[in-house]
Amino acid sequence: MAQAQGLGKKYIKAFLKGFFVAVPVTVTFLDRVACVARVEGASMQPSLNPGGRQASDVVLLNHWSIRNYDVQRGDIVSLV
Repeated sequence: MAQAQGLGKKYIKAFLKGFFVAVPVTVTFLDRVACVARVEGASMQPSLNPGGRQASDVVLLNHWSIRNYDVQRGDIVSLV
């Protein structure tokens, strides 16, 4: 019984170590490099949601290009 409790503590400790490393890395990546967003509604038709579909499109928002001022004519820019 005592050995099982020690094993459980070991797994919890390993999980918490991984959790406290993965969360800041993920948040930093989503904030600085890129994130995924869902586009709904008719505001971006016909480029996104063509044909008046009720479904939403999923897009990748590239934060890296904006930070380097690498925006060109024809690019779609999202403002929050």
